[in-house]
Amino acid sequence: MQTAKTVIVNSLSRVLFQAFLAFIIAMVITPLYTHLAYKYKAWKKIRDTATTGEKAPVFYKLHAAKHKRNIPTMAGIVMVVAISIVSLLINFYRPIKLLLFGLLAAGFVGLVDDFINIRGRGKGVAGLRSKIKFILIFLVATLGAAYFYYKLGYNSIHIPAVGDFNIGIFYLPLFILVVISTANSVNITDGLDGLSGGLLAISFSAFGVISYVTGYYAIAGFCAALVGAVLAYTWFNIYPARFFMGDVGSFALGTVLGMIAMLTNQVFVLPIIGAVFVVEAGSSLIQILSKKILKRKIFLSAPLHHHLEAKGWPETKVTMRLWIIGAVVAVIGILIGLLANGR
Repeated sequence: MQTAKTVIVNSLSRVLFQAFLAFIIAMVITPLYTHLAYKYKAWKKIRDTATTGEKAPVFYKLHAAKHKRNIPTMAGIVMVVAISIVSLLINFYRPIKLLLFGLLAAGFVGLVDDFINIRGRGKGVAGLRSKIKFILIFLVATLGAAYFYYKLGYNSIHIPAVGDFNIGIFYLPLFILVVISTANSVNITDGLDGLSGGLLAISFSAFGVISYVTGYYAIAGFCAALVGAVLAYTWFNIYPARFFMGDVGSFALGTVLGMIAMLTNQVFVLPIIGAVFVVEAGSSLIQILSKKILKRKIFLSAPLHHHLEAKGWPETKVTMRLWIIGAVVAVIGILIGLLANGR
């Protein structure tokens, strides 16, 4: 008969092994991706217009030199493949099937967007139109919400230090809102070398800890695989970046981040752990509203990391300081998530 200590050691070893395996697989696949990306010139095209359509000279000035190096995009494929392989091999349980669906479906939306960006068929901001991307991610989130509510029976939310509340059919729009928000927030944050990779590794690590301690071992293993794959990507994406994850990576990982928060019933902890993502997306929203309503800009360039660059901060300083903030808020999120559950 296994002792409690043996069970803990075995389950923790299984979780950590998934992180290690995903890291190794991603590192092995990366040279193949890099060869193909450079061979077929999968360069990310720099945009010279803002989301609202007008010229964005500050952004273009900050990043024109970088894009002269011809840096390929779509490296998110490496992470998606590595995570999928690990999950299919050793962690293919029902909740993980749902997370894999979100990863692959949202990743496909990003892949199409990246492909159009590479081929230069977009107008203004190269790639799919924002409305089309929103609709496609909305469909992915809606399918996920329906599965959660009708198949898995999820209909309540947990408010830290207060308790669980059954919200019935309102669980569906909440799920959709959370997933769309995280997918877009990660996509918006992915703008500096190493920034989103480091922040995602921190966020998935935090949810991995919460999942493990609260008994969601399969989800903890999936989070570990995410961390391993993201760290392998970040190894090559740290300044000066060898490649970018592209929308295939940011949409896939952002979507999964929201789904994990819903699966573990930690939706109110998500904005804390992902506080940097929230601020980044919020700064873009404020900038858009300010230009439309007040006819002026609040930030020199949005989102926040570009504003800090425009203020004179070196790219590496912006990245590492936001990493530090991300780590601090992640620890706070872990404490709230665990203490609120009586752990």
